[in-house]
Amino acid sequence: MVKGETALTNQPTETVPTGSWQRSLAGLAAYAVSLMLLLLPHQARAGYASIVMDYNTGKIVNEVNADAQNHPASLTKMMTLYITFEALYRGKITLYQQMPVSEWASNKSPTKLGLRPGQTISVHDCILGMVTKSANDAATVMAEGLGGSEAGFANMMNEKARELGMTRTFFRNASGLPDNAQVTTARDLLRLSTALYRNYPAQFRYFATREFMFRGQVIHGHNHLMERYAGMDGIKTGFTDASGFNLASTAARDGRRLFGVVMGGSTHQARDRLMETLLDNAFANRPTDPILVARAAGVSNVMARRQLAGLTAEPPRAHVRLARAEKTRRHGHRDSVQLASYQQPSWSIRLASCGKRAEAERESHAALRLAHLSGRPNTIVASGRRKSRHVYHPQVAGLSKHQALAACQTLHRKGRDCVVIPPSRGPIRVASSD
Repeated sequence: MVKGETALTNQPTETVPTGSWQRSLAGLAAYAVSLMLLLLPHQARAGYASIVMDYNTGKIVNEVNADAQNHPASLTKMMTLYITFEALYRGKITLYQQMPVSEWASNKSPTKLGLRPGQTISVHDCILGMVTKSANDAATVMAEGLGGSEAGFANMMNEKARELGMTRTFFRNASGLPDNAQVTTARDLLRLSTALYRNYPAQFRYFATREFMFRGQVIHGHNHLMERYAGMDGIKTGFTDASGFNLASTAARDGRRLFGVVMGGSTHQARDRLMETLLDNAFANRPTDPILVARAAGVSNVMARRQLAGLTAEPPRAHVRLARAEKTRRHGHRDSVQLASYQQPSWSIRLASCGKRAEAERESHAALRLAHLSGRPNTIVASGRRKSRHVYHPQVAGLSKHQALAACQTLHRKGRDCVVIPPSRGPIRVASSD
């Protein structure tokens, strides 16, 4: 239990510009990058991903979907803590400095420490609150104290992300509370984890804290895997409905240190079991079956094999195979489809056929929601006959190629059929090989 500590200091290995003109240029560049990323159509989803690295050699020993964008949830707080540690090192704040609590911070959704407007809290307790309970109010207090506002702090986060090489990450808040535009990848989170360990080794010890005393109450941590996995000494858990269960971990055995990231677990137990397996296999120099990563996300073996058969780092460039629209399908028969008189000047996706038009319309609208499709897509229904039965084919049209391919991959991960239809060709089946 941590009841109090002396101020921690260390010499980070990074070099930082000190001139005012250099800081101005860096800030301008970060703002431009942040604005550009904000305008991009992010295709984040509750997908699954993992990556494990041998820190001693820098070798990636296992990765699955490591560059696909997903929501970070509370793993966001690792960046909030990185900037806090940096501010401590530079003398901008002190460990026991009291930070004011705003109404904005106090109103953050749980989990939180229950801070009230007008109170103050030390930097030390904010750090421990973020590490253990993943307190959203504590994260916002630090964001406002260092950035002037949470939006200003998000700009600092994005600037630091670019500096650390987190090229597919974009932050909108300091806590990881849901925001469709807040995205990252397993590889980027690995970069952040190792940067924390490398640049602030003394402060990194905070991530091993399991509980601490706060205003007369014992605050327990969420990272239960540290209690049972030998050699693990950090670092952070995360969960939202949009992200699934995420975990960044590090463990050391016999002078060898590994870092791992798991994203999109279906439960915290499945996520923890997967991390144990990944680290055990890496320490033993054994490969890990990628299907185990998919299964931890609640994906069936059959669907996992289909997805992994076409798995690549970049969802828009996923492996696809062309198929004619009327070619024999899974059940060995042809669809006699009479497409509605609808001109398709752009890409579209076709969903599983339905027996009723109303059902098909519901399916197409559900696809918009599940695949996080933005812009101005159109929902249409094509009618036809199959084995003397009247059927309806729900479609979503008016998409870009990027949107269509990414949407189908997302829908497949959620157990739904989906076929991509280019403007002038037959359908493309995305990651559908057994």
